[in-house]
Amino acid sequence: MRLSRFAALSSSLLLGAVLALTGAGAAQAAETAALDYVALGDSYSSGVGSGSYDSASGDCKRSTKAYPVLWKNANAPSSFAFTACSGARTGDVTANQLGPLSSATDLVSLTIGGNDAGFADVMTTCVLQSEATCISRVNQAKSYVDSTLPGKLDSVYTAIRNKAPAAHVIVLGYPRFYQLGGSCVAGLSENERRAINGASDYLNAAVAKRAADHGYTFSSVVPAFTGHEICSGSAWLHSVNWLNIGESYHPTAAGQSGGYLPSFRNAV
Repeated sequence: MRLSRFAALSSSLLLGAVLALTGAGAAQAAETAALDYVALGDSYSSGVGSGSYDSASGDCKRSTKAYPVLWKNANAPSSFAFTACSGARTGDVTANQLGPLSSATDLVSLTIGGNDAGFADVMTTCVLQSEATCISRVNQAKSYVDSTLPGKLDSVYTAIRNKAPAAHVIVLGYPRFYQLGGSCVAGLSENERRAINGASDYLNAAVAKRAADHGYTFSSVVPAFTGHEICSGSAWLHSVNWLNIGESYHPTAAGQSGGYLPSFRNAV
């Protein structure tokens, strides 16, 4: 008899917990469906490297496999605007991407700062020139991150807040590119790889600081990409690709779905 009563009580508690969770899940789903979501940023948000580009987006190369589209497909917000563009710098965001923002916007995502800091030129320099020249170029980029980038980020973040004062703004960072001591047997030296990783961390720290100062949420993608860097044997990032140089050092489709999407989803 005692066992039966215990089993009945346990079943009742379990059923109550399931109903409570189901109700919370339904409420959360309804809340998500009511969101107006705008995705801004550079190639890491547009989805360069993941393929399946929308031809209508032209050189912006917006992909159906980019994390904003994947999140939209899974959550069905009431509206979705995707203006992220390959090659975008801070000034491009303020000049060309903020049109969909309004007082009704609930959610904004953004990756920006890498192109301002000269990411593409750093990687080109490191691939084509000497180790000393590579590390010098990395240090030059870090100096820019100290002296100039914060003001440019402030301009973008302020412009977003002015147009979408009620929005939850999530700023995502950039991955580390290399697994040190990994499987690569050619290419850059370990010193170069270490310097590039350090510069990525440096950029992320600066972006996170400015985002926090504006009341925005910063979401690091470094934990999600750990174990999936170049030289890991299971990379979610393209290495240098001479046949499609624009996709070099960008996330693959797996990097968008396994790296950026969960990092964004957890922040939401």
